[in-house]
Amino acid sequence: MSRKLRFFKDQINKAGLMSSSRTVLQPDIDLEDLEVHLAEHEHELIEMNSNSDKLRQSYNELLEFKIVLQKACSFLISSHGRPVSDERELQENVYSNDDYIETASLLEQEMRPQPSNMSGLRFISGIICKFKVLRFERMLFRATRGNMLFNQAPAGEQIMDPISSEMIEKTVFVVFFSGEQARTKILKICEAFGANCYPVPEDISKQGQITREVTSRLTDLEATLDAGIRHRNKALASIADHLTKWMNLVRREKAVYDTLNMLNFDVTKKCLVGEGWCPMIAKTQMQEALQRATFDSNSQVGIIFHQMDAVESPPTYFRTNTFTNPYQEIVDAYGVARYQEANPAVYTTIIFPFLFALMFGDWGHGICLLLGALVLIARENKLSTQKLGSFMEMLFGGRYVILLMSLFSIYCGLIYNEFFSVPFHIFGASAYQCRDSSCRDAYTIGLIKYREPYPFGVDPSWRGSRSELSFLNSMKMKMSILFGVAHMNLGIILSYFNARFFGSSLDIRYQFVPQMIFLNSLFGYLSLLIIVKWCTGSQADLYHVMIYMFLSPTDSLGENQLFWGQRPLQIVLLLLAVVAVPWMLFPKPFILKKLHTERFQGRNYGILNTSEMDLEAEPDSARQHHHEEFNFSEVFVHQMIHSIEFVLGSVSNTASYLRLWALSLAHSELSTVFYEKVLLLAWGYDNLVIRLVGLTVFAFATAFILLMMESLSAFLHALRLHWVEFQNKFYFGDGYKFKPFSFASLTEDDD
Repeated sequence: MSRKLRFFKDQINKAGLMSSSRTVLQPDIDLEDLEVHLAEHEHELIEMNSNSDKLRQSYNELLEFKIVLQKACSFLISSHGRPVSDERELQENVYSNDDYIETASLLEQEMRPQPSNMSGLRFISGIICKFKVLRFERMLFRATRGNMLFNQAPAGEQIMDPISSEMIEKTVFVVFFSGEQARTKILKICEAFGANCYPVPEDISKQGQITREVTSRLTDLEATLDAGIRHRNKALASIADHLTKWMNLVRREKAVYDTLNMLNFDVTKKCLVGEGWCPMIAKTQMQEALQRATFDSNSQVGIIFHQMDAVESPPTYFRTNTFTNPYQEIVDAYGVARYQEANPAVYTTIIFPFLFALMFGDWGHGICLLLGALVLIARENKLSTQKLGSFMEMLFGGRYVILLMSLFSIYCGLIYNEFFSVPFHIFGASAYQCRDSSCRDAYTIGLIKYREPYPFGVDPSWRGSRSELSFLNSMKMKMSILFGVAHMNLGIILSYFNARFFGSSLDIRYQFVPQMIFLNSLFGYLSLLIIVKWCTGSQADLYHVMIYMFLSPTDSLGENQLFWGQRPLQIVLLLLAVVAVPWMLFPKPFILKKLHTERFQGRNYGILNTSEMDLEAEPDSARQHHHEEFNFSEVFVHQMIHSIEFVLGSVSNTASYLRLWALSLAHSELSTVFYEKVLLLAWGYDNLVIRLVGLTVFAFATAFILLMMESLSAFLHALRLHWVEFQNKFYFGDGYKFKPFSFASLTEDDD
């Protein structure tokens, strides 16, 4: 049935008809009745196609015959009416432009006034595809050793190929020759090249009579073909109205049978046994559905629902909605979560758009993104039913991601005080004033503070001042480190909840604790110094403090001291960081080896694969269901790799968060360049055309470079920070998705 439906679909597409998307009122049809209907329709279509092909073939033959009659007659008339010197014979070399005239008896006989059949000169006329003419002519010349005359002329109209239904160009030919042997050779060559030969009488009156008869038959055939095509299209249109419903019905039935094939017979061969996964929250619904199925089918044997213990790890299933689904997809693109491990998508929902906004912060650009997101959300019902392109489908699927990214971009833009790179006095007057009363050179000489700090965000007076770049760079770089350290700490804390949930105390004592100590002894301390420096207004050089914390921890800090007791605190933190490395590396492998030895001490026999033993967990992991041979060297190497990766990754990951500063700076500078060098420059001319051109260039640069390319760049960098810097602290991502049987998830590919 599926094959027949595909056949109908191909026929509808070839006929140029569209499958109807409207709902056709029709009674529900059983599968058995549908099978009969499809067989009838298929038989009818095959018969119509066969008749149509025969008619088309007859039409093509008559059309070719008509063309051959018209073209060949001119050759025959010219061959009797012109002298020998005007005749042209076939060129010996097809690439030569010289006419090769041979004074053979063939042409002498052609000149004689008696009929060609009495003189021994005969001819064959026909039609051949245009691209085969050169090879065909060469082959005839060689087969007859030049004893022939080949005339050709373009057909003048294209003829449909009955096999491919394509219009192809053809050429009419007439071959003059002498002798029965040459005739046999020429006919065989015509057959080999697919040339169609047609008899043309030499008598002009007969030619005219045959031409009129052929034309009359062509007119009749054309009318018959048109009627047949209309009848066939009418039949296909009636099928097209029901095709979608029929295909859905067959697709569902196939999916049901495919699922039933996964079930097994029980020992009595009287009922089927199926094993599958079911979410715990849907257990009651499953039982109710099975009871309904038993009642609806009038089954004498009830369906037994039994919960069993499984050896393999269950699939992972998270309940999502239209808002949270794109964030879950972002996480799943990295890897599907292990069964029951912490789901990063919960935190990604807020942190991902916020990290994007730190790099994209401009409330003018944020408003543009917000408008785009609101348009997609407002047309949600309409767009969800349409077939979109790959780019639009991606934008529509992430409409709520764009919404949050735009809102956070507006928030960060207000903090950065940037509206298309222009600062505004939104929250009051600036805290700075001009050094001079004239204020003419205020941006070059400098500003002085005369009131309380600007209440929210960056003071607008920093824009254009001498120290603008150094101030903003310092602020954004330190801010990036603070957010980065907080983000990585969140990842390590989630590893603690994973270990506690799975009951792995080893992971808590020998991974979580030393990792927290190492990260915060170095970069947590750096974050503390940044906050203290901001709060106290100190001029201490944090680069110097961090470098000499490693090179000479006992030396005096001098003017770089931020608080009392800083030097001994640095020594303690440095020692803790040094101790944390072997703490991560050595204890866990040796403890695992000791526990394994104690557990299997004195056992010289294999373990029976009973359900009780299968469910027993290894001491190092509550997730381990299979008993594998303990390999100490493998465990030690794995732990060593994990420890080295964390130690080196702490440095590289912290540095990686500086991309928040770099991209924010790049976005701000690009906005400034387009504003000052395009818009303001064009506005400086007192010419409407130049101003319009400048405004157009500024609008296109903002839309395509700042809103599209820069947003894509910030999106990818935020994605990397989540996948690499955050998720590698706790996320295994080696699970597999729960894919329940669902009619809604069936696609056309499932045919």
